[in-house]
Amino acid sequence: MTLLPLPRIPDPLEAPAIRWGILGAGGIATAFATAVSAFTRSQLVAVGSRDADRGQAFASRFGIPKVYQSYDELVADAEVDAIYVATPHSHHLQHALLAITAGKHVLVEKAFARNAAEAGLIVGAARSANVTVMEAMWTRFLPRTDIVRQLLQSGELGEIITLIADHGQALTHVPRLMQPDLAGGALLDLGIYPVSWTVFALGMPTQIVAQAVPTETGVDGQITILLSGFQNHPRAHAVLTTTLWAQTPTTASLSGTKASVELTGTPFYQPGPVTLVDADLVRTESAPSKLVAHQGLAYEAAHFAELVVGGQTESPLLPLDESVGILAILDEARRQIGFKLPGE
Repeated sequence: MTLLPLPRIPDPLEAPAIRWGILGAGGIATAFATAVSAFTRSQLVAVGSRDADRGQAFASRFGIPKVYQSYDELVADAEVDAIYVATPHSHHLQHALLAITAGKHVLVEKAFARNAAEAGLIVGAARSANVTVMEAMWTRFLPRTDIVRQLLQSGELGEIITLIADHGQALTHVPRLMQPDLAGGALLDLGIYPVSWTVFALGMPTQIVAQAVPTETGVDGQITILLSGFQNHPRAHAVLTTTLWAQTPTTASLSGTKASVELTGTPFYQPGPVTLVDADLVRTESAPSKLVAHQGLAYEAAHFAELVVGGQTESPLLPLDESVGILAILDEARRQIGFKLPGE
């Protein structure tokens, strides 16, 4: 029986403390604030929301001392070290640039921007300002991801042949996901997870094939993508699906000539176990995760705090150029299915 490596991801409580300002007070902001306040040593010192009642309720829930209705005032607060941009991805460019211009370090919720061109503008501004900027693709910083990272680095799986990943949720009742002007659709909100996981595991593809079914509003309701042409994995295919119409298993598997790994039991992008299946079909499962579900957002927050305090302007686990490249894949998929975002 092959033993799985232990994850090298530190406990989020071991990370240094920074002072967060949260831009936006919706669902993902709530999940992030819950994780940071419970599982890191960092402080939530300010929140910005254009809805005064929502902002005040958010601040009261988390004991946040300052509430701003103006995002300009939030990013100008000298007691805020870093801004977490938690608005819809249709507004990430505007809000990330606002924070960067104010000299703040910025964690930008995924998708990093609407497209690669916008992401490039954020990256250029971040590098000019010499501030820390990172996409909040929390999967990259989870213990289960590091287990897979080590298996890939050691060659334990052999030559990688097939990656399969899906992410589907029944979300047509969420208004912003159905609106083209808010960059709605399955791909940017859900599909980015299997695409990003593929790039983590295999690198950038050179061949992209996509097919989709649109919703009545014209955004992509379901899309399937085949990625291939990976430099270090020339025979590998990645088969990815995402949909707004149904809850899918939301699992991922990575199969090589020596062994395979499966991310099941929980949605693959969340904390959970890793199962290694060797050539004799013997299954070995990693230990249970300490943090569960969206508690796992604490790992990305802790990693970001380490970067800020250590003077690193981008993450080695998710470099800025990689975030741009992932959006370039989504751009090509959208081009093939005929869905242009407003203004493109």
